[in-house]
Amino acid sequence: MDKKLIMDALKKAREDSPKRNFKQSFDFIVNLKGLDLKKNEQQVEFFMQLVNPRGKKPKVCALVGAELVDEAKGICDFTIVTDDFPKYAESKKLTKKLAEDYDYFIAQANIMAKIASTFGRTLGPRGKMPNPKAGCVVPPKFNLKPLYEKLQKTVKISAKILPMVQTAVGTEEMNDEDIAENAWNIYDQLIHHLPNDKNNVSSVFVKLTMGKPVRIGEKAGEEQKTEKKSLLPKKSASSEAVKTEAVA
Repeated sequence: MDKKLIMDALKKAREDSPKRNFKQSFDFIVNLKGLDLKKNEQQVEFFMQLVNPRGKKPKVCALVGAELVDEAKGICDFTIVTDDFPKYAESKKLTKKLAEDYDYFIAQANIMAKIASTFGRTLGPRGKMPNPKAGCVVPPKFNLKPLYEKLQKTVKISAKILPMVQTAVGTEEMNDEDIAENAWNIYDQLIHHLPNDKNNVSSVFVKLTMGKPVRIGEKAGEEQKTEKKSLLPKKSASSEAVKTEAVA
């Protein structure tokens, strides 16, 4: 896939979307085919770092014990120490808000069992449990600053329930070249995680938050086929299948 084709689609998405009173994000959407997602070996899940920041700063929450509390409070956006775990265990509303407010969660390894029992039911279904693959499970003595900086450019690429990958690659305030570079790098990494490379790709789109999907590579004047069933999963489907999260 050529970067110029991505930039052409970004331009069209901007032209077709009315100006909003908030900063819209650009999503990169890849519809997949020829996969049996009931088989673990054909499911897609990996973390990668983007070349350029996505324009919106990911927020990181640390779940730690006494050994890491000072380090975490100095680096992360929010820190929860083990002494405060009980109030989250008793309040679904509190843990739900936590999951909504933060993109990535860092866990101290030797208290992982407590973290799982306190936050697992809320963070797990949202794909936000601290993940070792993203480096988010750390020892009691650890320098968190490099990890925090790494997470600012980290995205989770996932297709485990629906045959689709969807992730934010930038905002409308960014230039198209940087957004296109992020999208191209995701596509390049994704096809190398598929059984038949690009032959497992059905279609590729970009989309502003409130705009219509624009198919990459679509010829001028060609009627757009948005493939609604793939792009707009049913509400009952897990959001894990349609997001990279921010661990991620």
